[in-house]
Amino acid sequence: MTNEQRRPERQETHEWSWAVSDTPIGPLLLAATGQGLVHVVFHADRTTAAGAVDRLTRRLGTGPAPEPGARLTEATGQVESYFAGRIRAFTLPLDWSLSAGFNRRVLRELAAHVPYGTVVGYQDLARRVGEPAAARAVGVAMGSNPLPVVVPCHRVVESGGGIGGFGGGLETKRTLLALEGVLPQPLF
Repeated sequence: MTNEQRRPERQETHEWSWAVSDTPIGPLLLAATGQGLVHVVFHADRTTAAGAVDRLTRRLGTGPAPEPGARLTEATGQVESYFAGRIRAFTLPLDWSLSAGFNRRVLRELAAHVPYGTVVGYQDLARRVGEPAAARAVGVAMGSNPLPVVVPCHRVVESGGGIGGFGGGLETKRTLLALEGVLPQPLF
């Protein structure tokens, strides 16, 4: 493949900003462009946050802005409100530039049609996007979700009643489902 045939990871650049928010599930890194929230990263200690910022810099084509933008401030406020139980639905503009194709279709369906306090099976979500044989691919889409919590991949479970997997860890998934009243709160 020649250099002319290689596609860059990202064709346009965006100014963006990031912050780490302390939450009941641990620190979350939130990153936003002028278009909206673009990335949420679990377990954002110093090392994880630094790695995420480096990857975002490569993907978005520029370094982060020196000041948090309005979209980041809005996202941080809504995430805090969600964990405090003051909101049940995020109304943030989202920048979908870190997902594409089937994954983006699945994630948009999930964000738009699986509300707080409900769950959906991988198979059902595959049917909803017109790909009934793609339950495993839905699992892959959940694992590649650049916007967890806000695009609620924790609400996707196995059809047989199992909790399924989760990129943030199963305890995090259980905590989020308990927060939304789907599972009982952990005993200890």
